[in-house]
Order: sequence, then structure tokens, then C-alpha cells
Amino acid sequence: MLIRFHKPYGVLSQFTPEGRWQGLKDFIDLPGVYVAGRLDADSEGLLLLTDDGQQQAQIADPRFKMEKTYWVQVDGLPTEAALTALRLGVQLNDGMTLPARARAMNEPQDLWPRNPPIRVRQNLPTAWLELVIREGRNRQVRRMTAAVGLPTLRLIRAAVGPYNLDGLAPGTWREAL
Repeated sequence: MLIRFHKPYGVLSQFTPEGRWQGLKDFIDLPGVYVAGRLDADSEGLLLLTDDGQQQAQIADPRFKMEKTYWVQVDGLPTEAALTALRLGVQLNDGMTLPARARAMNEPQDLWPRNPPIRVRQNLPTAWLELVIREGRNRQVRRMTAAVGLPTLRLIRAAVGPYNLDGLAPGTWREAL
């Protein structure tokens, strides 16, 4: 069984809550399913869960290089140089990233409100990027956008491999077909 879950902001990628963050048990009451890959509490979007250990490894293990697609709202406007740097790979404190697919995009259609809302600075515009990566380092997308001068304000994972949010409302799940 493979579950697609639209993880809201403020929810951990684990069943037990911790501190100010909620756990998955507040949304999913299925015994025997485990998270396949992680998504930070301050990020939103697609989280996959499965009851199959082999499938969990194929989704989560970077050796299998399953693509992950992110929609990233950033502080500032992306330049062609910043997008090129993301496409070539950027130097982070734990080494060079693999090349990413990166493009500017319009705000996602049917974007749901985030609670709490992002901070907005009156004199600094924001923009949306789509980043597709094959790695899964800790807070990698946030560190990549910061490295090119575009701090992340909101991070949404839109897809993992062939699986996507496909109409799931925040806090809801559906079995993947």
C-alpha cells in the first residue's frame, strides 16, 4: 500500500508530535505504514507513506535518484545567473549539490493559504521557482536558494517521482494507484 499525504505546515514527518509541531497521527490512523522520505515541519506538500520496506527504501534512498519537485516562494526576483547556478549545482557547506532543474514559475494554481502566513516585506518582491532535485540533503532546497541570494519563504513539495498532490487538500490522504 502506498499513501499520498498532503502534509500541512507545522506537521512533522513522524507519527508522534514534538514540541510545537503536530505528528502524523493527528491525520493518518493506519497501522503499519511508515514515512518514505522526510519533509521538514516548516515545509508543506507531498509526503509518501508505505507498508512495504522495499518500496520505502526505493523512494527515500538517494541511490535510487527519485526526482522530487518543489515549488519555492523566494524573497527577491530570480536572475538568469541564479537559475543557471541552481542548474549547474551550488556549493553548500556539505559539498556541491547535483545539478537541478530550475525555472521561474507563476504562483501555483489553487494555492491554499498557509497558516501562519509567510512574512512579506513591502519593499521586496517575491517570486516562485520550480526546483527538481534527485538528492535529499537536510534542508537542501532552502540552502540552495539561499546560496544564490534567494531566501526561501515558502516550500511546497509538489511531486516525488510519478506521485503528486493531484487535488489533495492539506491534511488529507489517499491511497496511490
